[in-house]
Amino acid sequence: MIIARSLPASKSKLKPLLSLSFLAQSPLTPSTTHNSYCNFYPQNPTKTNFLYFFSSKPTNPSPPKHQTFPSLHLTRDGNYDDATPPATVCPGCGVHMQYTNPKHPGFYKEPSVKDPDYKSDAHLVPISLESEFPGSLKRGFFVEPDSQNPDLDLAENESVLEKRPPVVCARCHSLRHYGKVKDPTVENLLPEFDFYHTVGRRLVSSSGARTVVLLVVDAVDFDGSFPKKVAKLVSDSIEENFTAWKEGKSGNVARIVLVVTKIDLLPSSLSPLGFEQWIRRRAREGGASVIKKVHLVSSVRNWGLKNLAEDVIELAGARGRVWAVGAQNAGKSTLLNAMAKCVGGNERKVSYLTEAPVPGTTLGIVRVEGVLPGQAKLFDTPGLLNPQQITTRLNREEQRLVHISKELKPRTYRIKEGHSVHIGGLMRLDIVELSVDSLYVTVWASPYLPLHMGKTENISTMVEDHFGRQLQPPIGDKRVKDLGKWVRQEFRVSGNRWDSSSVDVAAAGLGWFGIGLKGEAILGVWTYEGVGVVLRDALIPYRAQSFEVTGFTVSKIVSKADQALNKSLSQSEKKRKQSNQEVAASAELLVSAIHEDANSC
Repeated sequence: MIIARSLPASKSKLKPLLSLSFLAQSPLTPSTTHNSYCNFYPQNPTKTNFLYFFSSKPTNPSPPKHQTFPSLHLTRDGNYDDATPPATVCPGCGVHMQYTNPKHPGFYKEPSVKDPDYKSDAHLVPISLESEFPGSLKRGFFVEPDSQNPDLDLAENESVLEKRPPVVCARCHSLRHYGKVKDPTVENLLPEFDFYHTVGRRLVSSSGARTVVLLVVDAVDFDGSFPKKVAKLVSDSIEENFTAWKEGKSGNVARIVLVVTKIDLLPSSLSPLGFEQWIRRRAREGGASVIKKVHLVSSVRNWGLKNLAEDVIELAGARGRVWAVGAQNAGKSTLLNAMAKCVGGNERKVSYLTEAPVPGTTLGIVRVEGVLPGQAKLFDTPGLLNPQQITTRLNREEQRLVHISKELKPRTYRIKEGHSVHIGGLMRLDIVELSVDSLYVTVWASPYLPLHMGKTENISTMVEDHFGRQLQPPIGDKRVKDLGKWVRQEFRVSGNRWDSSSVDVAAAGLGWFGIGLKGEAILGVWTYEGVGVVLRDALIPYRAQSFEVTGFTVSKIVSKADQALNKSLSQSEKKRKQSNQEVAASAELLVSAIHEDANSC
């Protein structure tokens, strides 16, 4: 049976179940199918415009396997300029969207809008009563429109479209719903994001709207995520433009707001005042000589977001430009989404960014709507790649082990000269020389990373027998070879207290060793070539109440993985033995049968 509906100006009630075509209108061309819903439907539809029929064969056959697509202009400029229509840029990651080639970045599919009662048979009028339809359709039904209020459907469907979430690219859809990118190789087609050409020149411009720069830094990887080049670039421009402003020239003096995210991952007993002082010292050493504000926030716990939003709105003014800048996975997108919820602006206008524990989630400049009042604008930018972070060379499974998702807990060793501590298979600390009997080493890293403490003279055995196995990451012998060779750095440290750490030895993207001693020591630090290692004042001075013992401290994840592997190997060995026993029994029966036949003869 054929069911037809008359839906004047009603866009959401169209439900193409199989292959649908117009009877009294030519089929849509590809140039019209990708437009918005307003362009897709005629303004004054007739009954015949919306009469669809079912066919056993599709009216638009699937494209051939080797279909060629038009060449696309690949860019990562996003939608900074007002000339760029927001609908052409993915609101989740900033990539320019396209509908023609699923193997290119920015591919998307326009979701269909369903009418809640599109399957209902209510208000169906037998089509046989309608004189304008041919006899071949007399067995169908026609849905009578509301003659008293023909604009009712239009208003209802406009409301539906307003509530519908914005369309995002296929990559963002996969990240939001599955936490991973379906085809990471697609991103390789994009050109490298030239931050200093695309964003940097706007941050230091002496003309135009007021500029506010949010330097977003990860609290548990401060030195690895601090954008030193951007901090120095903006700080230098502040001094230059301020001098010009005092001389009466045009001088747009940028404001730097240092935002330290993920503070919920630090121990709750850490003093906020002492932490802020530590941050300002590290930021000055990193190139940020002029900082307007420092904010300590947690996007997960909503700590500090209200004060941050109020300061940003005040600094930006009515027409300012606010730029969020930071390293990959520093938490920029999560921060801006949390700010949008905290501000509580117009929900219809707020565009939420894509969040995922995957480096490089944002691909282009994204204008975040509905957060700042007036004509002020807020922009998210692609994360800056820091090749010195160890996470840049790990695969996704290894990154999960390194990723810190819970409040850090200290793991402390009391160590003598000639001993070493491993953090997985990624970093090693050697106690080369000591002016005292021993020192205290506190490890601040993911609780899922296994540790080992033993004599330095046994290191060669550790590498050969345990790297990629008990000491992970890397995971597996192949990954040990893939990550390359280790290099050594030497540090001379000193301290004046036993009960607290004096200095940290931090590795970018991994964690740090807190060193507590009353005397002097020479430390040897080993990690993969190119990984950034710094010596700094201790971030968290105290240590654990109880000490770790010599040998392995196996993490939960690695322990479970080893148990699963051992169980699998045990089952395989059991099946093999059972199979051998069955083969041996079959052979014995065959030999016995042969002997019986021989005896009977």
